[in-house]
Amino acid sequence: MMRGWETASPPGPPMPLPLESAPLHLLVADEDPSIRRACCEIARIEGMVAHEADLCARSRELLLARGADLVLVDEKIATGAGCVVLEELRQMRPELAVVWMTSASTVQLAVEALRFGASDYLVKPFTAEELAVVLRRLARRRTLDHASRGLRERLRAGQGNLLGQSPEMEKLFRILGRVAQSTHPVLILGESGTGKELVARAIHANGAGAGKPFVPVDCGSLAPTLIESELFGHVKGAFTGAHKPSDGLLVAAGNGTVFLDEVAELPLELQAKLLRALQEKEVRPLGGTHVVPIGARVLAATHQELASMVEQGKFRRDLYYRLNVVKLTLPPLRERKEDIPLLAAHFLERNSREMERNFRLSAETLTFLVEYAWPGNVRELSNAIDGACNLCSGETIEMGDMTTSIRDSWMHARMKSQTAPESNGWAPAVETLAEMEKRAILTTLEQVHGDKLLTARLLDIGKTTLYRKLKEYGVRS
Repeated sequence: MMRGWETASPPGPPMPLPLESAPLHLLVADEDPSIRRACCEIARIEGMVAHEADLCARSRELLLARGADLVLVDEKIATGAGCVVLEELRQMRPELAVVWMTSASTVQLAVEALRFGASDYLVKPFTAEELAVVLRRLARRRTLDHASRGLRERLRAGQGNLLGQSPEMEKLFRILGRVAQSTHPVLILGESGTGKELVARAIHANGAGAGKPFVPVDCGSLAPTLIESELFGHVKGAFTGAHKPSDGLLVAAGNGTVFLDEVAELPLELQAKLLRALQEKEVRPLGGTHVVPIGARVLAATHQELASMVEQGKFRRDLYYRLNVVKLTLPPLRERKEDIPLLAAHFLERNSREMERNFRLSAETLTFLVEYAWPGNVRELSNAIDGACNLCSGETIEMGDMTTSIRDSWMHARMKSQTAPESNGWAPAVETLAEMEKRAILTTLEQVHGDKLLTARLLDIGKTTLYRKLKEYGVRS
């Protein structure tokens, strides 16, 4: 039964479903026809298409024929423990949202239903408003899930230049799918070059403000007075050169997105002003006496350890908590090496289009790209391939086309790892320069499978010098 249904007023206007244009289909399965009719009427008020059934067999038939999105099912129409119906419905439609209707004396059964996969439950008798709230919640959840899946697919396809198939990137895509649909601040952490602005742009492009401005602000590149004016605006005469008033970026962005890059660089006094702006949803222009409302979503990013800066008193704790509603930490490239070939192919394709050549990587170069630590992350990889494409005399990029600094850094890291102290605490014997040179040459020669020309290019020595050294070491040409 529905408590107070006869006297209850309609539960308000239909909830907008902005993420899907097609109405949701609801199936009501209950042996009481008055309950079925009442639930269907409320669902229609909420903008849904409603169907009803009195038996489990009929419910299954309608579910298959109508393709319901939501199901209201009463425990009594099922045999046995009742939860068997839930399992069958979810097997038929894994994305189905099921609401279990139960009596007040069997709340434990409702809890058990949730454990078996029900999305929600209602305890009879319930009011029209209680049912409407549950339907709105499930409808909103379903549209968010739908949008999230769509965003994840677009990200996997490389839209927005966020590329990756590693577990770390899959996790990031899942979180982005959820975050993009909210309006809360997001704190994006990660080393330089990991793609923090790309992530911010992806959040903006797939959120409610997608058609509105995306305004990036580099907090580390401007003087404090300029940052204050840029963010909050100023009135005429606020400082020397302020010949006319100017809206700050927080106002100019409207209902779009403001991306505060390197937010850790903000001075403490500006951090306090930013905190107030986020809390009060308004700003006071520099030199002004009146406040201006703001509606922009704020995304912030930094490569620094912000939590440590809070403990050291270098960043306001309250602002940290305000920005850290959702935190995304981007993995460095060295922790997702399986994505390097995919990224390299993307950058090669871009250069091929721009330069009208069909660039490709040699096997040795690809091995190098995967082995190198990339301290500058994806940005460094992109720049390295851009440079190699410009230096390449043909279309196959060889090791010699990579910059000397990257090759030297790679070789230094390899030599350092090979001369690291043993775990038992004994350090290796000190080598002479001649011994280090010999080991570097022989190790490189082995790594490139005996290719002497590539060895000479890697070590940046002449071919004649290499052949002479190999003869001294007793290595046959």
